[in-house]
Amino acid sequence: MRLRSLLSLLAPLLLAQPAFGAVQLDKLTLPRGFHIAVYSDQVSNAREIALGAKGTVFVGSFGVGKVYALTDTRHDGHADKVRVIASGLEMPIGVAFHDGDLYVSAVSRIYVLRDIEDHLDDPPKPELVTDKLPTETHHGGRFIAFGPDGKLYVPIGAPCNVCDKGKDFAKLTRMNADGSGAQDIAYGIRNTVGFDWRPGSHQLWFTDNGRDMMGDDMPSDKLNRLSHVGEDFGFPYCHQGDTLDPEFGKGHSCKDYTPPVLKLGAHVASLGMRFYEGKQFPASYRGAILIAEHGSWNRSKKSGYRVMTVQLDGNKVASYQPLITGFEQDEQAWGRPVDVQPLPDGSVLVSDDLAGAVYRVTYDAKD
Repeated sequence: MRLRSLLSLLAPLLLAQPAFGAVQLDKLTLPRGFHIAVYSDQVSNAREIALGAKGTVFVGSFGVGKVYALTDTRHDGHADKVRVIASGLEMPIGVAFHDGDLYVSAVSRIYVLRDIEDHLDDPPKPELVTDKLPTETHHGGRFIAFGPDGKLYVPIGAPCNVCDKGKDFAKLTRMNADGSGAQDIAYGIRNTVGFDWRPGSHQLWFTDNGRDMMGDDMPSDKLNRLSHVGEDFGFPYCHQGDTLDPEFGKGHSCKDYTPPVLKLGAHVASLGMRFYEGKQFPASYRGAILIAEHGSWNRSKKSGYRVMTVQLDGNKVASYQPLITGFEQDEQAWGRPVDVQPLPDGSVLVSDDLAGAVYRVTYDAKD
């Protein structure tokens, strides 16, 4: 078996290992005035974050098959109750709250826990919404979210490092809340594990992971913007908007595909992203994009392992700067950020699947 094929098969296993890190907040660096604290360190394999209408913080997981509900009953910025509200699910990384119900992704299936915030101590049995998604586990962990149109957006990642499966994979889909009306809305997306809608415009922006085995510095992960249904972002033919794939790019031109708004860096593993609309952070952060970069697994010198801020000028990038660094030092990682989620008070939660924790980032202009 070729080395590239072997590593492609091993990658999902490497990324799905249970958390074994320990929280080391003293190693983290943030801009002046920003502070980070542990919201909960009892969330093994913490992945996507969703907020309930009554303040509950829901968190999916990867290797442990659990969905968590975190509550801060003392209102002191720390979750004093951590409940497991679902277990035994297949890679339930995705959670999305909608009309009182919590939707959970589980590879080929989407489940829903009805009226969940009124039943945190006696959670209902997960109810099947659909079982018509692909069963492949390579890029089968799905970040999910409800859009401004009330539809559930579900990615279908490529079941490989790089391959051509036509329009069955490497795309973004949406469906009604009951699982009906499934529709493809974008193609050429290797694997998006984070997307959000820009306030005011309702345009969808998303991160996308670049392929492996083209060297340390190629190709870059991407930040993309969807301008119309049916748009194609190039995978597997064109990478980072300007580089043809050595195997699948023959006969294609990068000019035929939508380029990224921003190249995020090679192998940084850009995952969760959200627009920041809170008022706690400095005004320059309002309307900016926060991106969790999980970190490289096959680069000779590690990249990523940080949370970044993308400030925009219209639809163009004005700056790309770190918000949190220090999860990796001297080529050793103790944490891997996965998702970012602003809270109503303007603070921001960050999940970390390696340390099994969720952090809360705050700002105080006096510091």
